[in-house]
Order: sequence, then structure tokens, then C-alpha cells
Amino acid sequence: MKIRIMSNNQWWADNNKPAWRDAGLDCSAKVRAPGFVRMIGETEPDIIGLQECSMLMADLEMRGLSGAGMNYSLLWGRDTPILYRTDKFELVDSAYLVYPTEVPGFEGEFNNLNTKSYCFAVLRSKENGKMLVFGTTHLWYMSGNPNSTYYQKGSDEARAYQLGLMMDKAEAMAEKYSSCPIVLVGDMNAYLTSSAVKSAFDRGYCHAYDLAVEYKDEGHGYHRCNDSGYGPYVPADREKALDHILIKNAPDGFVRRFDRFAEDYYMTLSDHLPVYIDVEL
Repeated sequence: MKIRIMSNNQWWADNNKPAWRDAGLDCSAKVRAPGFVRMIGETEPDIIGLQECSMLMADLEMRGLSGAGMNYSLLWGRDTPILYRTDKFELVDSAYLVYPTEVPGFEGEFNNLNTKSYCFAVLRSKENGKMLVFGTTHLWYMSGNPNSTYYQKGSDEARAYQLGLMMDKAEAMAEKYSSCPIVLVGDMNAYLTSSAVKSAFDRGYCHAYDLAVEYKDEGHGYHRCNDSGYGPYVPADREKALDHILIKNAPDGFVRRFDRFAEDYYMTLSDHLPVYIDVEL
């Protein structure tokens, strides 16, 4: 059974921004939501892990998907909810956690407005009965580089700590359900060479890019789309990607394709391009 799994950061911007308004544009959730519905209709993902998804955006998208005849269910996880196709999967188990604001050994807080969290769904295929542990997350965003304007000491360690909490939960859920495959997605605010991603490799996770046997997108997956406006996507070094898909307990050939959605109309929707994989479950 081939399924498509996506990670999609949707840029939390419910209202239009002055710079967009001055340029005759509108970046409000009401205007952007149809674009996300269009993207989902064109890519047809079976499972989507969202980040920066506001309650308003979630409501608008669910109304749009339903109106277009697309059968998705929303598992609410505040900023990190999950969408899955109800015609293909049934929900067996779930979990949600807002990451602690504190990180052991470091001063300060590492969860702005409690927006950094994980959400899990254990899903069973209605076609073949196989199960999958799927999790989506958004990790701490400040820089660990002292030369950065956005530097906060302990930021790299905070991301590794948060991802560690997520992996703990994923592995406990997988053990409960016969060591089924684990797929973790999200805006991890961390390069491939970061301590956070390396900590996942140390625990036996593999990057979906490395496992893909048919196609691998080489871009980094983000561009300018913020309060000041938006710009085109110029693919660059994939090692600077921030959105990752990590896999564990998967058989050989599990990941077929690793790709990103980069149509022109998407550039006004979010600074992060959707990244997705095709897998054999």
C-alpha cells in the first residue's frame, strides 16, 4: 500500500500585515487558506503533520477540504495538529505535549507562548491493517550561534531536548503496537548537522532523504514570506533545511520518494515549502 506523508508549516498569520496591505496584497488566513486546500488537492497526501496552524486556519481549511469533497479528519494539537484521510485510516491512539519552558542546565525559557509541541497519531490502514506511529512537531526557534541577532544560550540543546522527549514518546508508542514504523515530521529549526538531528541519528532514526530509493529533492525548502512580504524560492544546500522527516523501524524500501511542493502560487502562503514522502506500508 503506497501512502503519501507530508510536513507543512503554515506560517501563523491570521490577519493581514501592513506591508502586504501597502503592496495591495493580503496574507490573512482567510485569503491563504484556499491555497493550502488547493495544494492538498493537488498533492493528495494521506497524512499531514502541521506546524504554526492557528485555530482559524484549521477551521477554514477543514471547511475548504470538506467542501471540495476531500475526507480528512483533524486531530487537534494546538500549533501542531494532524490531518489524515478517514477513508484510508482509523485512529488507534494519540498523544499531545506542550514542551516544558525550561531546559535542564540552562537559564531562560524555551517555548514562546507555548507554541512548541508535539502531536502523535497511531494510525491503522483500513486496506491491510498495518499500523504507523506518526508525529509532528515544532521545535524551539532561537539561534545557538552567539553571532546571531536571535541568539539565546542553550537553544541548540533545547531543540535536542525537545526532540528527545518526542522520540521517547514515539518509541513507547511503537513498542505498544508491535514495533510498527515511526515517522516524525516537523519544522525542527535545525540544520542536518545540528545536535538535534544528530541525536535522532544516534538513536537509530534515518532521514527520509537518505532512505528514498526513487527520487530525492535537493533543495532546502524555505524562502521569504513574512511580515514584510514574500519572495521567490531559490533552492539551496539541502543541509540547511529546517523541515525534516525522520524514520525508524521501517523495512528496506519503505521510502520511495522525498519531495517538496514549490509551485509559484504557494510562495504567498508560507515561508516553508511542504515536504513529503511516498512510502510503502
